[in-house]
Amino acid sequence: MKIIKHSGDVVDFEPEKLRKSLLKSGANPKIVEDIVSKICKEIYEGISTKHIYKRAFGLLKKEANSHAARYNLRAAIQLLGPAGFFFEKYIAKLFSAEKYETKNNIILQGKCVSHEIDVLVKKNNTIAMIECKFHVGREAASDVKVPLYVFSRFNDLKGREHTIFSKKEMISKCWIVTNNRFTADAIDFAKCSGINLLSWDYPKNDNLKTKNDIDCLYPVTCLTTLTIAEKDKLLILDVILVKELSNNSDSLEKIGLTPSRIKNVLKEVRELSVCVLDL
Repeated sequence: MKIIKHSGDVVDFEPEKLRKSLLKSGANPKIVEDIVSKICKEIYEGISTKHIYKRAFGLLKKEANSHAARYNLRAAIQLLGPAGFFFEKYIAKLFSAEKYETKNNIILQGKCVSHEIDVLVKKNNTIAMIECKFHVGREAASDVKVPLYVFSRFNDLKGREHTIFSKKEMISKCWIVTNNRFTADAIDFAKCSGINLLSWDYPKNDNLKTKNDIDCLYPVTCLTTLTIAEKDKLLILDVILVKELSNNSDSLEKIGLTPSRIKNVLKEVRELSVCVLDL
C-alpha cells in the first residue's frame, strides 16, 4: 500500500515504523497492537502520513493524554515558533539540564563585526556558542550553507576576550541546533570543521528526541489538555518545560484555567514527569 509523506514523496506503508513510534509514546504493547490493527484496516492507497498521524494521535489520546503528548513531541517543538524565540529558550533549558550555565540572546563584538548569539553555554570553564535554526515546515532541512555561515561567525568571535558569564572569557566551541534535520553535506562540513550538531534525529543516540525521553524535558506545547492559545500564554510567562508546572500551578491560574481544568493539566504533567525509559 502506497502512502504520501509530508514532502509529497510516495512510499510504502510500513506498520513496523508506526508500531515503533507508538511504543516510544509509553503506551503498553497491547494498546499499541490494537491501534496498529485499527489503522491497518483503515489504510487506503494514497493516504497521507499526516492523516495516519492524526488517527494514531486520537486513538492514543483515548488511552492516556501523556501517551498522545509524547507521540506529539515533534509537532509540539514546531509550536515553539514561528520566529523561534521560544525554541532558543527551550534549547537553553536542555543544556541547563545537563549542568551547563546558559545565557540567551547576547550581543558580542567579533574581530570584524558584532554578533547576536542565540544561546551561550558554559561547562568546565569551556564556553560554546549555539546557533538555533528553527523551521516551521516539517520537511525543511538545514543545508551546508548553515554551517558555512555559522563557522564564519564563530571564527570572528573565537580568540577574543568577552564578558559573558564573567570577565575575560573566550568562546572555544560551536553548536548548531535545528528542530528538523541537517543535510548530509551539512553534517560532513560540520564534522570536518569541528562544529557540534543537534537535530531531531542527529546524533543518532543523543538527539532532541532522545534527550526528551531520557530527562523528561518535554515542552509545554506538547500538553494535550491545553489549547494553543493557553500554551502561548505559558511561554510568555517563561514556562517552557512541562516539568516546570509540577510545583507551579499558579501559572495555570494566571492564564485563566478553572480549578477542574488545572487538575486535569497537572495529572498530565505528573504522567509526563515519568520518562519513557522509566515506564
